[in-house]
Amino acid sequence: MRIKPTEQVYEHYTPEDFKVWGTLFNRQMEALEPLVCSEYLDALKTVQFTPEKIPDFIEVSKILNEKTGWGLTVVPNIVPAKEFFESLAIKKFTATCWIRTMEQLEYIEEPDMFHDVFAHVPLLSNQSYVDFFAGFSQMALDFHEDPIALELLGRVYWFTIEFGLMRDRDKLKIYGAGIISSHGETYHCLSNKTEKIDFDVATMINTPYRNDIMQDKYFVVESFDQLYASLPEIRKLLEEKMDGR
Repeated sequence: MRIKPTEQVYEHYTPEDFKVWGTLFNRQMEALEPLVCSEYLDALKTVQFTPEKIPDFIEVSKILNEKTGWGLTVVPNIVPAKEFFESLAIKKFTATCWIRTMEQLEYIEEPDMFHDVFAHVPLLSNQSYVDFFAGFSQMALDFHEDPIALELLGRVYWFTIEFGLMRDRDKLKIYGAGIISSHGETYHCLSNKTEKIDFDVATMINTPYRNDIMQDKYFVVESFDQLYASLPEIRKLLEEKMDGR
């Protein structure tokens, strides 16, 4: 697909699209299998993703709805933050359905469906994960008119949903979608070149990040339940910062 559609018309996918999906899937799974958290591997089976088949959003939404009540909605590109969180608050994950070309395997400027779908969607079948996702999204809506609050919440989102690590049987494993969809970041994040920080909301909120480089620090959670349990603390710290201005 060379256009950026607002709905998934499955028969529009070309043989190259299927080749790109399969190539990215196989390459990334080879890297991920020993390094990604078991929750993601279980979720990948739940949503029935394979290298041979580009995910059909209708089929995937049906699976997600039966498991957690979530579903997918197609967008042509990145949506504004308010629209994004409004969608998440009603359990709809916004995803692109166009896929990069073979020439773009190594780098693409904006997220395509490999990032949106391969990286984000499987864990939407995990109840503890989506409980955090929905609660966080509602909080973002509550503060959406305050740019400083949104900036601080953006740090939490960045260091959890996008670039989070998890302790799994005393080993560090990946769960963040920004890592899962990036071949280079998959190996980089667990190397001795990066700092791993135990999950702490106050530290996270006060830690800026850059989105144009591989990360140099990652926060480590014990479980998705710990993420969900942190929501009241996130809100409390935000309110304190807003009141202290």
